[in-house]
Amino acid sequence: MNAIRIAALAALALPASCAGGVAPGPSPIAAQRGLRIAPEQAVMNAAAVAPAGVSAIFEMQVRNSGRQDGILYLNSEADYRDPRCLTIAIAAPIADALHQRFGTAVDQHLSGKTIAVRGTARRIRIHFYSSGKMTDKYYYQTQVNLKAARHLTVSGE
Repeated sequence: MNAIRIAALAALALPASCAGGVAPGPSPIAAQRGLRIAPEQAVMNAAAVAPAGVSAIFEMQVRNSGRQDGILYLNSEADYRDPRCLTIAIAAPIADALHQRFGTAVDQHLSGKTIAVRGTARRIRIHFYSSGKMTDKYYYQTQVNLKAARHLTVSGE
């Protein structure tokens, strides 16, 4: 098992030139160097291998969005439960700052666009509820909590 984990970590440290400008995975200083990680790489490699999460710049097309408990979620897949989905979680104050920056609702402005988000991807357990009570059923979602509006850029803007 350790050999598999070491091989996976070694593969994550490959230079960005191996993937046409998108790093195949994070190095400890990926975010500092500006390396970009695709959603699939964040979900299948980065977040699954490192329990504390992986810090980098995550680049994705916004294919869906939703709101729950005052948080805006931007998803890389149409179905947020898709195991390949990377989700960007945006708290209300940051969403308000982005609304001012874009001049329109954040989810509407970003729908279909490619964004880059600086942050840390973490694998989160999401529980299912029935009649207001948590069940023993759950799934995992890889999320990046947006810490500041300046950490989100839109391709072509």
